[in-house]
Parts: sequence; C-alpha cells; structure tokens
Amino acid sequence: MFNVRKFHVLPRLPRELTGLKELAHNLYWTWDYEVSALFRRLDRDYWEECGQNPVMLLGNLDQKLLEMRAKDDGYLSHLKRARAALADYLSNSSWFEKSEHEDKSIQIAYFSMEYGLATCLPIYSGGLGVLSADHLKSASDLGLPLVGVGLLYRKGYFQQYLSRDGWQQEFFGERDLHNMPIQLEKDDNNEPLKISVEFDGRRIFAQIWRVDVGKVALYLLDTYIPENAPEDQKITNKLYGGDNDLRIKQEILLGIGGFRALVAVGKNPDVCHMNEGHSAFLTLERTRMAMEEYGLSFWQALEGTRGGNLFTSHTPVPAGIDEFDNGLVDRYLGKYYTSLDLSTEEFHELGGSHLPQSNGKFNMAIFAINMAGYYNGVSRLHGKVARKMWSYLWPNVPEQEIPIGHITNGIHFRTWISDDIAQLLDRYLGSKWYQDPANEAVWARVNQIPDEELWRSHERCREQLVSFARTRVQKQLANSGASQMQINQAKEVLDPEALTIGFARRFADYKRAYLLFRNRDRLAELLNNKDKPVQLIFAGKSHPKDDIGKSIIRDIINVMRNEEFRQKIVFIEDYNLCVANYLVQGVDVWLNNPRRPREASGTSGMKAAANGVLNLSVLDGWWDEAYDSSLGWAIGRGEEYPDSMRDEQDRLESESLYHLLENEIIPVFYDRGASGMPHRWVQMMKNCIRTLGPKFNTNRMVRQYCETYYLPAAARWKRFQKNKMKTAKELAAWKDYMFENWEKIKFIKVVAEDRDALKVTEKLAVEAWLNVDGIAPDDLSVQVYFGQLDPGDQIVNGQFIEMELAGKEAKTTFRYRVEIPCRATGQHGYGLRVLPKHAELTHPYEMGLITWDTSDS
Repeated sequence: MFNVRKFHVLPRLPRELTGLKELAHNLYWTWDYEVSALFRRLDRDYWEECGQNPVMLLGNLDQKLLEMRAKDDGYLSHLKRARAALADYLSNSSWFEKSEHEDKSIQIAYFSMEYGLATCLPIYSGGLGVLSADHLKSASDLGLPLVGVGLLYRKGYFQQYLSRDGWQQEFFGERDLHNMPIQLEKDDNNEPLKISVEFDGRRIFAQIWRVDVGKVALYLLDTYIPENAPEDQKITNKLYGGDNDLRIKQEILLGIGGFRALVAVGKNPDVCHMNEGHSAFLTLERTRMAMEEYGLSFWQALEGTRGGNLFTSHTPVPAGIDEFDNGLVDRYLGKYYTSLDLSTEEFHELGGSHLPQSNGKFNMAIFAINMAGYYNGVSRLHGKVARKMWSYLWPNVPEQEIPIGHITNGIHFRTWISDDIAQLLDRYLGSKWYQDPANEAVWARVNQIPDEELWRSHERCREQLVSFARTRVQKQLANSGASQMQINQAKEVLDPEALTIGFARRFADYKRAYLLFRNRDRLAELLNNKDKPVQLIFAGKSHPKDDIGKSIIRDIINVMRNEEFRQKIVFIEDYNLCVANYLVQGVDVWLNNPRRPREASGTSGMKAAANGVLNLSVLDGWWDEAYDSSLGWAIGRGEEYPDSMRDEQDRLESESLYHLLENEIIPVFYDRGASGMPHRWVQMMKNCIRTLGPKFNTNRMVRQYCETYYLPAAARWKRFQKNKMKTAKELAAWKDYMFENWEKIKFIKVVAEDRDALKVTEKLAVEAWLNVDGIAPDDLSVQVYFGQLDPGDQIVNGQFIEMELAGKEAKTTFRYRVEIPCRATGQHGYGLRVLPKHAELTHPYEMGLITWDTSDS
C-alpha cells in the first residue's frame, strides 16, 4: 500500500467575497439572520443539503457562481452589511463591560461534554448540549470573559433512521473537520498546539481546535492524531459511545486535558464551571497546579481552589449520574492521584465510594460536590429535588438548608425565534428585545402587536413546518424502500391550517411519548374531526442501549400506519437542531408529559414559548414555576406518584390530557370571529411571549450565574492566591483542628421562659449552656432553628437566628441567649445547634460538622 500524503484545498474566493470566510468561521451567523441569509442566498438548496454549513458551502460551490456573486451589487451590499454587523457586535461594549463590578479581569472557564451550537457541528446529543451552546452565546452577548472547553467528536452523536418495522437504527458518519467552522490552534512554530494526559501507563496526546462563538472562544480537544495508537485515537470518536472504559477516558481528557489546554492557549481561569459531573477531574489538575506553584499539600491546595469551582447538576435521579468501578478509577488515575500524596482510600472517598448510597462506586457528582465550593440545580423544582437527592452528604442538616441552590435554565432568544417573529419584534419592540431580553418593560410592548400580524407570522411558520415535514417524510420513505405511491401520498401529509401539536425530545420511558395513545379511539376522533382537525408531529432519538425507548418509537410508528392516523401523525427521523427549529417555531402546542419530578428543567418548551407556541405540560421542571392558565395548560396539579402507581398515574394523566384537548385547547383554537381570527388564542400567545420572554432566557440566566457564583468565586480565588496561598494553609490547619476537637462540643443545659402561650409579635427568651472544650467561641455559630410544626411534630419551613454570647460560666463553658420571634399562630417548635464559623467557608455546612442539642434539660 502506498503512502497517502495529505494536503488541504481551500475555496478560491474572489477578492470581493473574501469577507465570507471570516463570517463563516464565527458562529455569530447561527443567531443573526442577516448573516445566515447571506450564505443561504448563495445556494438555498445546497445550504440545507450541507447541514447549513457555511464552510462546506463555500468549498463546494461552483466557481462560476462565486464569480457571478462577486459582480452582484445587491449581494455585495448584503455582504457589507453582514460584515459591519459582526464588526459592531465584536467591538461594542456589553453588559459586563458597562457593569459596576469592580474586577473586570476575571476569567471563567465553562466545561461541558457537549455543545449544540449548529447542525453542522454535531458534537451534541440533546438538551444538555443545547443549553451549553446557549450559555456560550449569551456569555458573548453579555461580554462575559468566558471560554468554553469540550471534546471534538469525529463521528459525533449517532444519526437516526428507522427500519421498515419502526425500530430505531443508528448510523455514525465520519465528519470532515476541515469543512467545519473550526480552526486548529497553532504553536509558535506554526505547528498544531497539543497537550498530553497520562493514564494507564501511557501518554495520550490531543490537538486543540477553536470555535469562535461571537466574542467567546470554545476549545475542543481531538485525539485523532498520529502520535496516538488507534485505540487512543478513538477517545474522541463518538459522543456517549462505548462503555465505561471509554467514558472515563473521555472524562479524564475533558477535565484534566481540558484544563491543560486552557493553560496552553494562555488562559488561567479564576472560575471553573462544571456543567454536569463529566468534567469534574479538572479539579484534580487545578489542585495539582496549585500544589506545584505554591508548595502546598493536596488538602491545602484544595482549600485554595475549591471556592473557585462551580458544579451544576442537570440530573434529578441518581441513576443518571456517571459512576465508575474503583478498579477502573485506579487503573486510569491511580498513578496520578498517588503523585498528589493521596491514598487510594482518600481518593475513593472523594468520589463517595464509602457511602452506602454509592454501592461501592466512584460517583462523579459526589466527586464534583466534594471538589467545588458552589453547586446548583437548573430550576426551582430541580433545586428542591437535588437537595433531597443529595441530603445524605449533609447529615443532620434540614433539607431546605442543604447548600444546593438553583438557577433556572433559559434559551438564547435570537437562536430560537423564527425570522418572522423576530422581524415582528423588531418593528414593535425595537432591538432591546435581544439586547436586553431580561427587561420586562421592553416585553410589555408585545401587546401593541396587532393580532392579525402575529397570527399571520405564526401561520407562515406552521406552513413552513408542514412543507419541511412533507419533504422529510418523502425522503424517509424513499430511503426505507417504500413504493412510489406511498412516497406520493406523503406529499399531502398534514394540513397547514390544522391545530398542530409537537412532541420532540429524547425517547425515554419516563418522558411518556405514549401517553396520548392510551385511548386510540378517542385520539382518532380528535384527529379526524372535519370541522376542528388536529395533527401530531413527533421527533426524537432513544439512547442506543435503551430498548424500552426504541420500542416506544416503534409502537408510535405502527399506530401512525393505521388508516385513521396515516395523514394526521408524522414522525421526523434524526432529530437535530434544524428539525428542532422548525418544530418549536411552527407548531401551535408543545406537549410535554414526563413523570414529575424527572425533568430537571426542559428548555424545548421555552423555545416554543418564545415563538408564541402554547405549552401543554406536566408541572415539572421549568413549567412548574412558569405555568399560569393565561399562558398554557397544566396536566395534573403537580402530583407525584410512587412507582407502584405508574399505571394509575398514566390513566389519570392521559384522561387529563384528553380532557384539556377536548374542552379547552381545541375549542379556543377554533373559536374564530367573523374575521377568522382566533383572538383568544392570539391573546394567550401574546401573554406567553410577554410574560415568559424576560424570565426564561440565557442572558438572564448567565447574569445570575455571574452575580451569584462567578464573581464571588473569582474574588475568593484571587484572595487566596495572595501571599503564596497563606489563607489556604491557615484554613486547612483550622479545619484539621476543628475536625479533631469537634466531638468535645456539647450542650449542657437549655432554659426557656416558662409561659403557657405567646401571642403574635411577642418573643420567647431561650438560654443555653455550651461546653466548647478548647474551641474558641469566635469559631462557632450557635443558633436556634425554629418554625411551625407539622402533624408529626417536625419543623417545616424552618429558619434560624444566631444566639448571642451572654457570658462565660466556667473554663470551657459559655452561656448563649436568644429571643425567638412569634410571627404566626399555631404550634411551633425549636432546636439548638452549633456549626463551625470561619470567614472563608463557602457555606456553613462545608465541613459536614453540626451538633444539635440532645440534652434533657
């Protein structure tokens, strides 16, 4: 076999069109219509065929067409406007630059396993990746000094197609990286910049690619290079492919390798944001570097770095967390962590292997929590679920005080709003709807949009969706070997004027795509009503190893083939960003019916709502805090059922679903006045856009992350860096002392006023005697925890007040006093507790130390 020597061919753009290359390599085009329209205008059909990939488009267009465009004054004027738009965007100061935050020099690093930035960059599988991408886009809009870190998968996530019997098949296509909007980072010798990671007795190399996302850079690691053995090249082959052996290698590369990549490109992050636990090993590398730079022990360095790490969980059930056998962890990380002077037992405990709930496994979420100073869920309900799920990590701490906060997810509006709706918003709201999307005063102007204009804009989106669906279904049928008659029939599926319901998400059992099919006769009656027709569009993938999810898809496909459903229900294969855009912009109702509380947040409903699409959803995730009857519909009232009642739950909630469709949704949609306008429906659309717009967007979300976590974390890291990590050393020593002496603390006596009853606004005086035996009172927070009692005499919605030091009774005994306010009637209770107190603790439960009063007096 002869040696194949490679060379790279670039498009030969006429001088007048050279600006297209710059525009193609900044993903700003994914959210600016003016720029994306410039590429679409070159060749509309090929733009769709190449997956809306401007780099591939430019590389494959006929040279004569390019020469023709170079002489087209209208096109050149469009190019000039698009270049000016990008230049203005990159140069204009944004929220962060204009903000009053004193320190503008901070650097934030955002780590995620996947990014759903564009259809032509298939390094995503679903909601987590889309959220990561929208996070980067809003960070760019806000001018936040943030960089992203991820992996560049050669084959990405699988492409889906269905067999003739409806069973999901998976196909992994090889991607040509040189025809993607990415650029290879080079060193001073103009050679590819590389980093290495050691595991399992060998060194793995990775080159670094950069993706420009507006003002933000995303760095992606790629192991498919000659320095690596074929087995190691495959580390970045597929997203979520393979077994745990491949998964841990990917997560080591993402975490440790990703942190090293940042150093290699000259970025030294103050804050590291772990979007899920996949990247948690970055905290090891960050700690190792602090040890090396400042001459610290591992535990001292951890005190210095922990407060600069944030962990965001998207998972509401323990089964969704990555876990590894300890032997696998030792195989790939044993040499690394022993070099940090950590014993095997110490490292395993950082991953919770010693806890009964982990079943002897190394848990990546527990590891992330132990290595971070801040943690959050992604909706109000998910924050509550997460506090309950991880409560065993903070024993004896009331559940509501578990230090896991929440920041509700959002979406990047300009990416997800249709061009028709965007132009409407431009006319009536001005540019502030995307420049300052969290401003409620701006969104109030939605009421000024004439009903006719909003409805017609939405109808155009539905028409485009139906046209797109028909084209896709015809291709699907042709690829599956269907007859020409069946393909021709697909040209007439769906009705561009009928009430259209969309359901698109990962096909997992708990998401219950089958719920609408529990009563097929009732469904058939709804769909085939000649006066008030309804139609359904489904899309979504099942995990390759999830046979239950695949069987749900197959069952839906088989139902669709029945004569009464054939033209009324469509399944669009290979759900991706392109399909998602058509769906969230073109359907009338967005259906979501998971088992509460299994949906951590769910952003697809937000994307639909931004386009005026009304949600029909279980009160789970974001909809639990967004729902209002003027905005959409709720299935159930937020009930939660045990697994033993799954069938009963499905029966009740499917009944609720049918009832809403029959008695509320369909009547309102088809309630047309003399003009043919569904005014009540349009008013709900306006309510939806006006009310949800300023709340559920990633600009609001990223600002919250900045103010709640990034700025405090960066300030802490910079403070700890001073004087060669003196504060970290002192904090580590203080913690050691507290751990050694904590068991000596004991409540000796508690005395309260002897009163039969108190009235609202009065106060109950309480005194306590505490033996501290060697611990200074300044290092302790003595508190009274109080609140109303439930029927089981448990405090609900408790709160605490610091007790005041009232005197010293003996050498090691101190007296504390407090007055408990009486703010409401009913039965109340209180308890006393003591916690460690130090100015540099990120939260009072960081050490897991808490002593409650158990004395009899």
